[in-house]
Amino acid sequence: MYEDNNWNPVLGEELEGFISQVNPIDGKYQANAATTEVAWRALPFYENVVMIRLKDRSWGKPRLAVYFLADQGTLYRLNGTSPPIHEVNAKAPIVVTEENVLDYLRFFCFFVRGEEGPFLIAESMEDPYIPQITDDKTRTVIEGTVRPASYDGRNEQGYFLCDAVVFYSNALFIANFAVQPSGMIEMLSDEPIAADLPVKVDAPVN
Repeated sequence: MYEDNNWNPVLGEELEGFISQVNPIDGKYQANAATTEVAWRALPFYENVVMIRLKDRSWGKPRLAVYFLADQGTLYRLNGTSPPIHEVNAKAPIVVTEENVLDYLRFFCFFVRGEEGPFLIAESMEDPYIPQITDDKTRTVIEGTVRPASYDGRNEQGYFLCDAVVFYSNALFIANFAVQPSGMIEMLSDEPIAADLPVKVDAPVN
């Protein structure tokens, strides 16, 4: 979702204007029209909100990508915590459907983080956030575990029930989620599959 082809570059005057609006990012990163790549994309669960991504090799963190949600001119920094997402969900508002609930689950679990980083919904070895693996044993474990997330219908409260493999830090587990129409997500259960792997998810957002 974050490394696919649905990104549109921001260029020229728009780029200059956007950069002047966000600098300095978190008080520590300077965006610059010459070195910073800025792109935006639509999200299926919002009508008028887009996601904006910034990358800049001069920041000294090659894996770092900085993200914002833009709601008709107002920017919300996706900093790894849930308040900016819940604020946009209430204001936009969010519209969760059976067709987009898995997209929203991927988005929420990537951007609402634990101490060790994102709760990556691990669906394919092609995902650029699945760590590069050199030893065969680890590759076999991960390949044998990742699978597409699934939507399993609604419960009595009207919550969307989903099931997914999660890659968090250096561990894999199977989790069941309830996604509320408001965008709140609850992890109902999680079952560890593999822990203490020699690789971990490295996808910093700040």
